[in-house]
Amino acid sequence: MTFRTPKEAVELANNTVYGLAASVWSESINVALQTAAQIKAGVVWVNSTNLFDAACGFGGYRESGYGREGGKEGLREYLEPTWFRKASALRNGRTAKRADEVEVANPSVDRTVKLYIGGKQTRPDSGYSVEVRAKNGKLLGESPLGNRKDIRNAVEAARKAESWARTTAHNRAQVLYYIAENLSQRSGEIIVRLAGAVGKKQAALEVKLSVERLFSYAGWTDKFDGAVHNPPFRNISIAMNEPVGTVGVICPAATPFLGFFSLVLPLIAAGNTVVAVPSERYPLIAGDIYQVLETSDLPGGVVNLVTGRVSELLKILAEHDDLDAIWCHGDAEACATAKALSTGNLKQVWANEGREIDFFDAGQGEGQWYLEHAYQVKNVWVPYGE
Repeated sequence: MTFRTPKEAVELANNTVYGLAASVWSESINVALQTAAQIKAGVVWVNSTNLFDAACGFGGYRESGYGREGGKEGLREYLEPTWFRKASALRNGRTAKRADEVEVANPSVDRTVKLYIGGKQTRPDSGYSVEVRAKNGKLLGESPLGNRKDIRNAVEAARKAESWARTTAHNRAQVLYYIAENLSQRSGEIIVRLAGAVGKKQAALEVKLSVERLFSYAGWTDKFDGAVHNPPFRNISIAMNEPVGTVGVICPAATPFLGFFSLVLPLIAAGNTVVAVPSERYPLIAGDIYQVLETSDLPGGVVNLVTGRVSELLKILAEHDDLDAIWCHGDAEACATAKALSTGNLKQVWANEGREIDFFDAGQGEGQWYLEHAYQVKNVWVPYGE
């Protein structure tokens, strides 16, 4: 097909559900590299085609599959942390080792927690809510019940916010620092409310570690970069870390606040947009989360929160063909469901395999393992010499 401008050529090239490999031909290396960076494919050859080397990653985007062969990224497909391989199964979805009971006084004004979609607080399409109770049975409040239409609206809002990926890594880091600053200022009131569900000790620890995790990923944002491979040709292969796209996240039940930030932060640091389902045990935490996000310069739609019954919302997310990936933290049945229902568009699935992850331990709850799944690697082959 003919085209008039490089921009139009990119639109034609990306107008497909596949993305295994592509070739860009141009007399201008500047135009070629700019075009290569915009094409959604796992490998892009500049002024060449069908070049392969074991030191360079090869693999697709979208419905061309995911995962890589070759290079460090190919080796990572066969590896997992030793602690994760030895982790025990989740005990009914909770790790309540650190919780204690505490009485929490009801606020003088009832708090109406809503969904958070496209940067706005919205009421659920169903109009229904569900009671949220403490371990001792005390009523903590009511949380909205999201449904299929709410998920659809959240995915659409996340897609509209994809310019977040084009924001400089430095600017994304500044937003994360700003979130940490605002969260730190509001930590006292959040701890009081969260304590009603998980106990005062765990609530204080979750908020403290969430602030630390924000600083950690803000520091990683502009430092988790790619590499340059040297295959035995007149080429270099530039391994570029790119965001996956729009990701659905099923948050862990046992750590409503820390679990949310542990999974969502590496994704938004990498430039992804997120549709998150908060902990079903204490979904009221969504109200505290979106109030912090609203005041922290995070563009609307980058993070969307839909509360409700996890088993129902997971099914809707996994079957949604406009999502690029699912991060599922739940029991073995939930993880199996995420994988089985995500095959419609071959969305990436990263799950805890029903195993227990201690998010209070920085060695398990944050770091490169999460960032490696928040990015996908594109290898751009660039020729040089005569």
